[in-house]
Amino acid sequence: MASTTVKSNFYKWHRVLGLTALIPVIFWTLSGLSHPFMSNWFRPLIAEEVFKPLPQSRMKPVLSIQQVLDKNNISVIRNFGLVNFNHNTYYQVLDKDSVYNYYSANDGVLLKNGDKLYATYLARYFTQDSTSNIKKIDLQTTFDGQYQPINHLLPVWKISFDRPDGMDIYIETSQSRMGTFNNNTRKAFLWLFEQFHTWQFLADIGGDIFRNVVLLIIMVVMLFALISGLTVYGLMWKKFKSVTQKRKENGGEDKRIVHRYHRQIGLIVSFVMFTFVISGAFHLAVKLYNTETPKPDYGQVIDRKQLAISNLQLPVTDSIIKRIAAVSFGGNTYYQVTDKKQISYFNTLTGKEQINGDEDYARFLSTYYHTSLDADKFYGRVKVNQVKQFDNEYGFINKRLPVERVSYADGSNWYIETTSSKLATKVAGIDRAEGLSFIFLHKYFGMTWAGKDIRDIVSMLAALGVLVVSLFGLASFIKNK
Repeated sequence: MASTTVKSNFYKWHRVLGLTALIPVIFWTLSGLSHPFMSNWFRPLIAEEVFKPLPQSRMKPVLSIQQVLDKNNISVIRNFGLVNFNHNTYYQVLDKDSVYNYYSANDGVLLKNGDKLYATYLARYFTQDSTSNIKKIDLQTTFDGQYQPINHLLPVWKISFDRPDGMDIYIETSQSRMGTFNNNTRKAFLWLFEQFHTWQFLADIGGDIFRNVVLLIIMVVMLFALISGLTVYGLMWKKFKSVTQKRKENGGEDKRIVHRYHRQIGLIVSFVMFTFVISGAFHLAVKLYNTETPKPDYGQVIDRKQLAISNLQLPVTDSIIKRIAAVSFGGNTYYQVTDKKQISYFNTLTGKEQINGDEDYARFLSTYYHTSLDADKFYGRVKVNQVKQFDNEYGFINKRLPVERVSYADGSNWYIETTSSKLATKVAGIDRAEGLSFIFLHKYFGMTWAGKDIRDIVSMLAALGVLVVSLFGLASFIKNK
């Protein structure tokens, strides 16, 4: 009698939990099915994805940065660079108010709306579209539904083309690179994924913490629905088997075919459901755990007097210089020169090269980006090495390459993009475990060896299996009423 009561209670709880999780499961599986179309098969094509700047020898600047600053009575800057567009070379100067101004490298004259013009030039370069009108240009300093946090780069210019496909290009002018690009189809998929997979509408109502708590509760309900379903099948499989055998012996009609398919398919996809639920719940739990406000981006101020040595007289061949900037750390200011092989540092007062300067700057920035909660955790030997390609820990979603990986004795890695002075990401114990679980258990990166198309098909079949078993569960509940 007691055994029958236990089985009955498990069955009732399975039905209640399953019905509670039904709508979220439908939302997540349908939006999950759309993801490969958005990120792979229906992803818009673009002519160029990487901008290749001219070497300094082809830019042919006539004036040094000192001459340009003096001519325009500028005593303090945050940074500078050299860019070439529309057949002219300009100094791209980040002033003390963090606004980019462009001055001709030939005569020092200010180019009006220079940053907007350069963003437009880059957008046309990436699309190779020199004829379509520009419908709208906006400077974007925050993420939104169409330019999501996964793109990482801010601020960016949003360039909207007046074309039938509604193409938008997001440009980070400081590094001459593209954040992302969306056409009308991709925008629709982004909205679908944002509302039905990440549930942005909950964040709009109560904020990110409220959303993550609600989603985590639903994940726990789904987990218990799965466990209770497997338990019911384990407790009652002999009964199900005997009923099926008697029906076959008597030649009776199978009136519980929906229930049988729900059980059988549920058993088949149970492992897949576990991987989705566990990785999703872990992802949300880590988000709730990582509530510390990050430090603002490192912001330096460089006095004109610090720039004693001309940027045009450095001991680097102009033909290999891809980028030049200025950085200030450790009480000194340096020209940061990026060539085809490395990033070099030259003291702006003496012209002397700082050996291993990029490693030193990465250590400095890593220390800067540590917060008060991190301060006591990172003593010991620090190792720095350059990362030039993405891997499982530092994935392509981080956008920035190359970066310096600053590794601490506790196993944490801090990835620093020295050319922008920004923290690309940090990976500690729980973050590393969560990241690996998400890419392998949720996004099926373990199938990468078979190619992206096969991986997407497998992940879609997994999501489809979860959807089908849920719908069979709903049908069996309706049939029982």
